[in-house]
Amino acid sequence: MRYGLEICCGGSGVEAADLVALGVLAERSGFDGVFFEDYLVYYSEPDAPTHDPWLLLAAISAGTDRIRLGTTVTGLPARQLAKLAREALTLDHLSGGRAVLGVGLGDPQDRGVSAIHETAGAPGTGGPRGPQGGRLGGSAGERAARYDEGLDVLLGLLGGAPVRHTGRYYRVDGVAYRPGPVQTPRLPVWVGGSLEAGAAVRRAARCDGIVPYRRRDTDSWADVDAGQVAALRRRLGPAADIAIGGRRRRTDQAVEREYVAGLADAGATWWLEFVPPGDPAEMRDLVARGPLR
Repeated sequence: MRYGLEICCGGSGVEAADLVALGVLAERSGFDGVFFEDYLVYYSEPDAPTHDPWLLLAAISAGTDRIRLGTTVTGLPARQLAKLAREALTLDHLSGGRAVLGVGLGDPQDRGVSAIHETAGAPGTGGPRGPQGGRLGGSAGERAARYDEGLDVLLGLLGGAPVRHTGRYYRVDGVAYRPGPVQTPRLPVWVGGSLEAGAAVRRAARCDGIVPYRRRDTDSWADVDAGQVAALRRRLGPAADIAIGGRRRRTDQAVEREYVAGLADAGATWWLEFVPPGDPAEMRDLVARGPLR
């Protein structure tokens, strides 16, 4: 089991320099990875300060040598696919092969997606003739269709081989990104999403790992249990990463250790603790205490 941090990318009083310092401190404190949420406008408040995770991760890579660096997760349908692939590959080289790209449909609470509109024919954002217009996210069905097609293109670009694709949303005419990834066979891609929906597991089977969350009939948090992890391991095979977490550490550390150990026995490879936005000194304290091994 590896231990990582899932860190906010925004919030009141959260400065970019503070987040970079947290990433560097994470390595010194014994964590194995740092993963930033990816929002265009952070969900916590209407005018929340929000920072770009790829620039943060690039700065952290310069001050670290060991930890994995990535996002959990980037909303793929609302991003320029070609630029995202180039950013992730550049981070892979800056970090010496430590980059991970987490992708998902995106959080509907991200006002940067719901409030920004593209007009048909905008360059570099859609298929052969540009997008169909409308919101960056589009309808749920359109977002899912763009996500599935975009994931195919993204996996090809991150592998370094020439990509040829003609679809509804993307056309790629034999381009190969150089330099290719440091990691082989490609830069790892993890898929985020709900276990109940099932689509995230299907998409993860095409990729390198999964960052699942569990939703019941309400919006309240529910932990993924060991049985669900074991089912994921059977479905995804022995090589896939299964990254569980996304919440703050329990106060009862004995209970938390027992829970995480059960996840590891069932096949989970990562436990991710969430560092929410707050007072910078308090955020540093959460990181400085190190992982709960």
